[in-house]
Amino acid sequence: MRVDLFDFDLPDERIALRPAEPRDSARLLVVDPNAEGHLSDHRVGDLTSFLRAGDALVFNDTKVIPAQLEGIRHRDGAGGQQVSATLHMRIGPNRWKAFAKPGKRIKEGDRIAFGHSGESCFLGSLDATVEDKGEAGEVTLLFDLSGPALDEAIAAVGHIPLPPYIAAKRPEDERDRADYQTIYAREEGAVAAPTAGLHFTPALFEALDKAGIERHFVTLHVGAGTFLPVKADDTADHKMHLESGYVSAEIAARLNAVRERGGRVVCVGTTSLRLIESAAAESGEIMPWAGATGIFITPGYRFKAVDMLMTNFHLPRSTLFMLVSAFAGFETMHAAYKHAISTGYRFYSYGDASLLFRKDK
Repeated sequence: MRVDLFDFDLPDERIALRPAEPRDSARLLVVDPNAEGHLSDHRVGDLTSFLRAGDALVFNDTKVIPAQLEGIRHRDGAGGQQVSATLHMRIGPNRWKAFAKPGKRIKEGDRIAFGHSGESCFLGSLDATVEDKGEAGEVTLLFDLSGPALDEAIAAVGHIPLPPYIAAKRPEDERDRADYQTIYAREEGAVAAPTAGLHFTPALFEALDKAGIERHFVTLHVGAGTFLPVKADDTADHKMHLESGYVSAEIAARLNAVRERGGRVVCVGTTSLRLIESAAAESGEIMPWAGATGIFITPGYRFKAVDMLMTNFHLPRSTLFMLVSAFAGFETMHAAYKHAISTGYRFYSYGDASLLFRKDK
């Protein structure tokens, strides 16, 4: 499909720079393409009204790490240049793939001393060698530290990598360390938050428990590739970046039991949906799964296991707007976004949410 079919105009003031407080007071646009009057306006706290006892919510329990690093590049013993790197996928105890800027000036073999900038003193000890250089500024960094020692150094030196549409408007601050993390985050490794999960509070979890709605957790470490624009003119020419994750045998069995007794699998966020669909067989059975997924969902995709999706509002021409268009219908989602923009919904990572029913065939 042509990528420009997924374009729309978004006023700048619709981009949320801070989350709603409390989190579950955010607005919730319910989109049911199979019903008349398929759009209705609610609050996230109303979520239990649209679920049934025996349904299962699937959350991504990845935890955002301070993966934005600033440092000085050194080459052949010469003086350095200031560079930045956004870690996006770990590939070994001491190796990360990252997006580096300025990418064109970085070469294989360069040494980068992170924790330094042109205007700051030494903040910590975190040095790496550029082991490999790919396309679009992607590099493989081989760090001098490894394992937990590397994790500790990244935590000490790094910054929360706010999405570019927020970072362009304000700097990261201490509030973001809490705001840009779900209350159930556990498995460290994400560069970006699974943002639909940011709306959940202990009070909402309690309400879901009382309503008999199950909660299950999978892990997909969200990479910086989620923010990369689609530069191709046709979706067939776009290559997704890989993200690593897993679905345990126990969770797979529990979700299959939900489906067998007539309950619905409701994914909280596109990341958990992409992981469940990666793990699902053609029959719809969810299998234990671990690895890296580059699944790219566009209209025409046949969903195998997911019945409903809770997700935030996404960027124009993005792979995520393509995904929701595949899930609830191309025309339905264009109408939903038009309604959301005209009625003041807040967009993107810190914005409001939508609850999508899967379109019937």
